[in-house]
Amino acid sequence: MTSVRIMRQQEWARPVRPARREVLSATPELDEGRPPLLFVPGFGHGAWAFAEHWLGHAASRGFPAHAVSLRGHGGSEPAPKAPLRAYVHDVVQVAAGLPRQTVLVGHGAGALVVAHALARYPARAAVLVAPVFHGWGVLGGALRRNPAGTLPALVGGRLRLSRAQLFSRELPEAEARRHVVRLGRASRRAQWQVLTGADPEPAVGRPPVLVLGSPDDRVVPAGALTRVARRYGSAPLLFPGMGHDLMLDARWREPVDALLDWLEKAPAAR
Repeated sequence: MTSVRIMRQQEWARPVRPARREVLSATPELDEGRPPLLFVPGFGHGAWAFAEHWLGHAASRGFPAHAVSLRGHGGSEPAPKAPLRAYVHDVVQVAAGLPRQTVLVGHGAGALVVAHALARYPARAAVLVAPVFHGWGVLGGALRRNPAGTLPALVGGRLRLSRAQLFSRELPEAEARRHVVRLGRASRRAQWQVLTGADPEPAVGRPPVLVLGSPDDRVVPAGALTRVARRYGSAPLLFPGMGHDLMLDARWREPVDALLDWLEKAPAAR
């Protein structure tokens, strides 16, 4: 048997600075021993994006549910110069502090953070929701659909996603506006690293991975969902008629129930 040892010299020479992190939680009334879920929002979103619906719903089905705001997001400590690996560090640290082997659930660029975290934390399973992975493919679609909001991100400005990109027309306008005004921004460095970074390393322990998305997502093309799912040996589970923010859209129950149904049947990580 060949032993592979991964040396991450940068993490030894320049460790990630500790940061105060916001974690929101919902726990079931009766602990049935189910694995905890750790939700990781995409860039610009905080833990609030999952606290709106999915945390409480997961808890109502018996899963302890937690959502972390990556540094610089939500109620976490500001971090305007954080690299992508600092976000990965946040996820690994929170997951390691939970009482049982955790299921990591990432949305958007948060799914990329989860993919990198899987190489450092032996997750029970992982779910990638509307994943934004490294490369320029997603950016090309964003430039076509929302050039005014996307171009500033190429020069270090804020990536501004539109209501039409994030939500379906089914979501009431007032509710959509309430979510859009809460959006923040990722660090300039992390935004650039999403475009230019290396692919995630193989996951520790070969956890089962589910990819969720919508063929009508105006941020992540359907082809990108298929490519990410193939990376993990599966096909994406699709929810037509929904926007990029599946956890906040009008039919938010459908994807989270599918996620929880899958977890009840998914094999343990090997």
